[in-house]
This record gives sequence, structure tokens and C-alpha cells, in this order.
Amino acid sequence: MKYNIDAEYLVDTFKRIADVPSVVGYAKKLNPVFEDLAKELGFSVTYDNRNTAYISVSGKNREKKIVFGAHADTIGMVVYKIENDGTLQMRTFGGVMFQSYEGESVRIMTRDGREYTGLIACKSHSPHVFEDCRSMPRDQEHMVVFLDEPVKSKEDVQALGIQNGDFIYPDPRTTLTKNGYLKSRYIDDKGAIACSYAALKYIAENKLTPECDTIFAFPYYEEKSCGGAYVPEGVSEYIAVDIGLVGPDLDGAEDKVSICSADANMPYDYDLTNKLIECAKEVGCGYALDVFYRYGTDGSASFKMGNNLRAAAFGMAVICSHGVERTHIDGLIGTTNMILEYMVRSDKND
Repeated sequence: MKYNIDAEYLVDTFKRIADVPSVVGYAKKLNPVFEDLAKELGFSVTYDNRNTAYISVSGKNREKKIVFGAHADTIGMVVYKIENDGTLQMRTFGGVMFQSYEGESVRIMTRDGREYTGLIACKSHSPHVFEDCRSMPRDQEHMVVFLDEPVKSKEDVQALGIQNGDFIYPDPRTTLTKNGYLKSRYIDDKGAIACSYAALKYIAENKLTPECDTIFAFPYYEEKSCGGAYVPEGVSEYIAVDIGLVGPDLDGAEDKVSICSADANMPYDYDLTNKLIECAKEVGCGYALDVFYRYGTDGSASFKMGNNLRAAAFGMAVICSHGVERTHIDGLIGTTNMILEYMVRSDKND
């Protein structure tokens, strides 16, 4: 059965959460949005001490509990040093490629709640000024943030309330083309969160009851490989909903759902992976089964940390991961369909 997903809601939800800063470990701004979105659908949000947001849906079988994990954290930067000329040195969280960020607008969030904007640029930022403009490396030693403020010194910057450790969030630059391509930063993994909410919307509107208790988890440390390290008590399956990849050695495509059979850390559970394949066939979405050997998810993190569970992973495929990513609405709708099918079908392996 193919589910009639509200594509407009899915895309609007993605735009809404993509615009909210949530660099690794920074949950302050996004968790209230999770609460608002959940309330609109008739659900509530709970948290653990790591700020992971949870939405729980009661199932027919109250003895079994599964998790769909879609990480809320994104790659980003932190203020490392305020230079004497008023520019900001950065250090990165996650696999930031500065080649993708040159010329990008950013937001800087201070600890007292203020927010400023700026521009990421190379120290040798102009060919009209610097002989080495084209040859200077684009890395964290040579890239800085120019604040959109009349600052000339370190003291000027500090007077704004900016200090070392403040988070830096590059703008998402979200665009949806008329033929269904979604281009944006942070499809990894806010695309999966939008799919999760679209699935919850379908459940609420159609009064569906999952086969077992189901938890949607939105952790904040996946980009540092430990978002799924803690798992609520009693969970037997952790299904990571995360981006798939597109490349010459892979079968994935942007309009398909990628099912990850193994990543850099481990092979995923054989039976759960087969169940995902069955779900893809049942809902009629295009899918690819691939191995991602430069990649990991919260699913493998949950398993490696010794939790007594099985893990699997799937999600919409993207090109240009960790840059301005691109996927297709068909991949997002297929991912949402697979979440729903996995929730409502009986587990033939029990």
C-alpha cells in the first residue's frame, strides 16, 4: 500500500526546521519548534538529559518498543578565537568542507541570547587585493567570519557579547524547483525529521495504530558519532532515518530511498534490512541497497554502545553531502512511506 503523503506539509516542515540553528550540541532553538509541530498534530515531546527530543506513539503490542532516529544536529562551526582585527576564527563540528562555505552568510548565537550575522571568507578574500587569493587553502586555518557589524578590534566584538564557544550556523539556502528537486544545507538530517513529522501527520489524520510502541527520536550528537549512544529503556530496534548517498560505486539516486546494508562501522541487522526492502516493495517506491564505507549513523552508534537491540538504516539519497545538498521530493515521500509501512506491518521475524 502506498500512503498519500502531504508533500506540501513535508517541504514546509523541512523549510521551517532547516532555518533553525542546531549545530552539534545546540538544542536551544530547535526543541521549542519540535514542540510546536508536535502540538499541531496532537502529540507531545519529552526529553532526556542529552536534550534528545522524543515523540512516542502507543502501539498494539505494548511489550515491544522501537525507535526511528533522525538526528537534529547539523555540521557547523564554533567561535575559536576573536582576532585583533575583529574577524572570527572558527573550529568545526562534523565534516565541514570549507570549499562549500566560502561566501556564505552565517548566524552567530551568543550565550545571552543575542544573534548576529556575518560572512565566511578566506583571509585572502579578493583577487583584486591579494596575490594568493586563488592559492590560499580553504580550511579552518585560513577562513574567517567577517561580522556584519562595524567592528575594528577584538574589544569591539566582545562588546557585542560574542565570545569563544559561540555557535556559528551557515544559512540553509533552501530552494524547491518546479520539478521537485530540493536543494538545501541540512537535508542531513532535517529531511528525515520532516519525513518523520509527515508520517506522524498521516497517523494522526488517519487514526492509525502502529504494531508496537514507536518512538521518534531527534538527538543532537550524531555528527560526533554518539547521537544514538543512549537509547530509552526497552527499545529492541533502532532504525536510523538518515541520508543515502549518490556516487559512481553506488546504486542510489535522489528520487530513490537508500537502504544502508553496512556502513564504516558495521553491517546492519540482516533481518531488519530485509524488512526495509519488503517495505520499499510494498509501498512501490524506488530503492537501492548500498554499502556506505565513509559514513555512519546513530543506528550503528546505538549498537556499538552495547545496547541490547538490532539496528538498521535508510533514507532519502542526496548529492553533495555536507555541502548544499540536493534530493528529490520522490525520495522524501518514499522515505515517509517506508516509515509508515514499517510501523504498521507485523514483524514477521518475532
